Amino acid sequence: MERAIPILPTEDLAVARTFYVDRLGFTVTFEASEDGHSGLLGIALGTIEMTLDSPMIGHGRNACVALQVDDADRYYREWSSRVDILRALKDEDWGARTFDLLDPSGNTIFLMGPVATE
Repeated sequence: MERAIPILPTEDLAVARTFYVDRLGFTVTFEASEDGHSGLLGIALGTIEMTLDSPMIGHGRNACVALQVDDADRYYREWSSRVDILRALKDEDWGARTFDLLDPSGNTIFLMGPVATE
């Protein structure tokens, strides 16, 4: 199986853990940190996997990751009660239903799913 696992920069692994695990419902797949604030944190939600890196030296900042999901409305309902949404749920002209939010380090999390059929 081939796949891509995005690596997002974060200022503090403890803050990122609170956001992704406690608020969005991801689980920790691995952690490599001596102090809980710097190092690497692997997270997963179903088949979605990401790695958080603090401090992510030598790479770009303010990244964006697109997460393709089966039901954007479900995630919007769940997550909008837990975190601030950057851009509300909408149907895109290009055929997806999307919304996005920012994590505590300024990375954009862009969710996209199929347009709901009525």
